[in-house]
Amino acid sequence: MPSPQLLVLFGSQTGTAQDVSERLGREARRRRLGCRVQALDSYPVVNLINEPLVIFVCATTGQGDPPDNMKNFWRFIFRKNLPSTALCQMDFAILGLGDSSYAKFNFVAKKLHRRLLQLGGSALLPVCLGDDQHELGPDAAVDPWLRDLWDRVLGLYPPPPGLTEIPPGVPLPSKFTLLFLQEAPSTGSEGQRVAHPGSQEPPSESKPFLAPMISNQRVTGPSHFQDVRLIEFDISGSSISFAAGDVVLIQPSNSAAHVQQFCQVLGLDPDQLFTLQPREPDVSSPTRLPQPCSMRHLVSHYLDIASVPRRSFFELLACLSLHELEREKLLEFSSAQGQEELFEYCNRPHRTILEVLCDFPHTAAAIPPDYLLDLIPAIRPRAFSIASSLLTHPSRLQILVAVVQFQTRLKEPRRGLCSSWLASLDPGQGPVRVPLWVRPGSLAFPETPDTPVIMVGPGTGVAPFRAAIQERVAQGQTGNFLFFGCRWRDQDFYWEAEWQELEKRDCLTLVPAFSREQEQKVYVQHRLRELGSLVWELLDRQGAYFYLAGNAKSMPADVSEALMSIFQEEGGLCSPDAAAYLARLQRTRRFQTETWA
Repeated sequence: MPSPQLLVLFGSQTGTAQDVSERLGREARRRRLGCRVQALDSYPVVNLINEPLVIFVCATTGQGDPPDNMKNFWRFIFRKNLPSTALCQMDFAILGLGDSSYAKFNFVAKKLHRRLLQLGGSALLPVCLGDDQHELGPDAAVDPWLRDLWDRVLGLYPPPPGLTEIPPGVPLPSKFTLLFLQEAPSTGSEGQRVAHPGSQEPPSESKPFLAPMISNQRVTGPSHFQDVRLIEFDISGSSISFAAGDVVLIQPSNSAAHVQQFCQVLGLDPDQLFTLQPREPDVSSPTRLPQPCSMRHLVSHYLDIASVPRRSFFELLACLSLHELEREKLLEFSSAQGQEELFEYCNRPHRTILEVLCDFPHTAAAIPPDYLLDLIPAIRPRAFSIASSLLTHPSRLQILVAVVQFQTRLKEPRRGLCSSWLASLDPGQGPVRVPLWVRPGSLAFPETPDTPVIMVGPGTGVAPFRAAIQERVAQGQTGNFLFFGCRWRDQDFYWEAEWQELEKRDCLTLVPAFSREQEQKVYVQHRLRELGSLVWELLDRQGAYFYLAGNAKSMPADVSEALMSIFQEEGGLCSPDAAAYLARLQRTRRFQTETWA
């Protein structure tokens, strides 16, 4: 390969932007172009002034926010003191990934495009607006955009004479080679890199803290449709500290049964030890994997075999397949024309990588182990709102976890990897340790002692507000107003006794909405409207902050609509003024949301 010319930088929350970036890297290598692929926050952003050609792949999260792994880059690139000629030598293109059901569709990609132009960059193409809502997903926009991109790029950087493109059916070299060891090494033991108790350095993704689980308690009634757990960890000696609104990241593992099945289908010995050797000089081995590592450890803690495979999985699997019939089907699934069929086979029923490999047994049995890390993505950490305050529970960290389980047309129920793994852990049967670390969340609470807060948290959305209420009460702040929604008072009313105790002490005003206890469903937005005069008084006269957390589907829009009607009815504002009032609350961070899909 020639020296790196193309740089692909991604901001990814769920892994789609990373997957698209790695596809760009592969397509560049097929065209004999040197290419580096990096997360935006791991790239030294001051070096951008020396980059001739950069492709940015950016997801938009929540209410138009950048993903976590590009937040530092985002702050830097919008600094007011950057000169308007800073990027005048850079050609760039931006590929956005978003969801058109949200108001701020692909907001991050559009805003970054404008900013790079302001800094003197030259755009090769208009922004690509990938849309999750399209029946074929983002690929419907990405495929034609990439064709145009390569036409432009190869015009600027023609391949060296005599070097032709590597055809799609030929596999590219794997990123790593696995060097199998004949016997166990005499020194060193296999295990995760972890932050040890007493360490001064706060735990992180590359060095999580193995926190002892103290309790794992179901908090929904036995007849309730959903299993929700209150889980408590001991963080003594971890140097972890957090405030209300922060989140904990947990690194889950695959089930032992799935690990065994995977090893059987691929003909792997779980106890086989190996070391990883990167093929390229600028590629480093994953920090989460010990060296040497066993196949069992790799499959248990690293390979996301329970995830739904992306199109790139089928592309590589087709290249590696030696079985004519299976290869034909895999090629069909990886082609642009086969995307509807792939969606029906894979995405709609949430079929997992492990299940797909079982459906293509001849191909699975012939996968060279070197390609495992190219074929299967790494397990991503899951974020949970912290549901407790260190002021109330010193050295403890609590989370509220809804165990994800649903049925599709496949016989086996679909299960969330992390929530099912956490639910399966029982500290009553012996010590249990969970790899975790903490990062700031998107909610920040006012520090002034007499500022009231209105918190709207239906379901498990109440978790960050329990932390906030505990923290505020411990600091003597009593203006706490909680709108909580659930189905039934006796089934999923989380922390009922705790709220009632705080009400008795005049530390909390609780407004519950039980949606199924009467003929007409009653949700938090209905309760807000009923108490419209109080909400207006708190926001307009007392400078209250308003918070919203929970499911992103329709609740945030319903709550915003309720607020708009309160501003009109109680504040006497016309519709445009009510919208401007709401926008001002958002701009001044007096209206904050944390929602999840």
